[in-house]
Amino acid sequence: MKNIQAPPLIEKDLAEVRKIIEEHLVLEHQEISDALLALQRGGGKMLRPSLLLYFARLGNRFQENRRKILYLAASVEILHMATLIHDDIIDDAPLRRGCSSIQSRFGKDVAVYTGDFLFTIYFELLAKSGDLGEYFSVNARAMKNILLGELDQMSTRFKTDISLEEYFQTITGKTAELFALSARLGAYFGGMEKENVLLAEKIGYNIGLCFQILDDILDYTSSEKELKKPVLEDLLKGVYTAPLILALPNSTENLQKLLERREKITAEERKNVQQLVLNHGGVTESKKLATHFSEKALADIEQLPNGEVKKILLKMVKELLRRSH
Repeated sequence: MKNIQAPPLIEKDLAEVRKIIEEHLVLEHQEISDALLALQRGGGKMLRPSLLLYFARLGNRFQENRRKILYLAASVEILHMATLIHDDIIDDAPLRRGCSSIQSRFGKDVAVYTGDFLFTIYFELLAKSGDLGEYFSVNARAMKNILLGELDQMSTRFKTDISLEEYFQTITGKTAELFALSARLGAYFGGMEKENVLLAEKIGYNIGLCFQILDDILDYTSSEKELKKPVLEDLLKGVYTAPLILALPNSTENLQKLLERREKITAEERKNVQQLVLNHGGVTESKKLATHFSEKALADIEQLPNGEVKKILLKMVKELLRRSH
């Protein structure tokens, strides 16, 4: 998916969201503050805050709740950034968005505290957004589900008989949950009716599932230069995703033997796994899976009120299937 400029409809809103985020990334430790700003400015697609803003504009209370909505949009991006920093610690990732990851630059101890710092900023932004009512609990539950998704992923590491159901449980938590929260927050505080708030949440889940499956496909089909992060790292860490899971039933014992190498698998052996996954249809079947969830999202978007936002959301989902990083 190309990093295109935000449509005029939310361009000003997103600029204000970025300003709110940057104002809250100020630390006495200047190097870490600079690293956080680099992460924020380093090519992030801002999909989650964009989704929140689009759904907010579908309702009749956007202007009335604009300040609250902008702070909520900033909060979901901050939460996303926190999870990225902690992911990089777990994965020992040297790069993030084309820059040195915070854990590789400052060490894991500093990275842990930096991620934790962002969690506190997430709640600070929620507090600054004003009275959320029941939606403070909604945010807390979403954060819990995101972390449970990460724990689900850890519990299935190096599990060669991992099922698609287990994979979906993981990515529903670690990825789709935040997309769903963003859509739901925007719809609710934008003033949409209850049935449309629930529809927005459903759309968010399906967009999130599609996004993560495509991300896992890119790990097998793209280069480090294109992704701005190392490829096939999930394989090294025993995180088996859709392309591998769908290739395994059609594979020879060669693939199983390579996976039995676990943490000892070499870079060359990982390339062999990559080729076997491609040869046995793992990527092709995963693309069908991503298309399935995108079609579910598109069908639900068609039920939204007609107008510019609906057209933009339809275009956004269709462009997801063409993303290259």
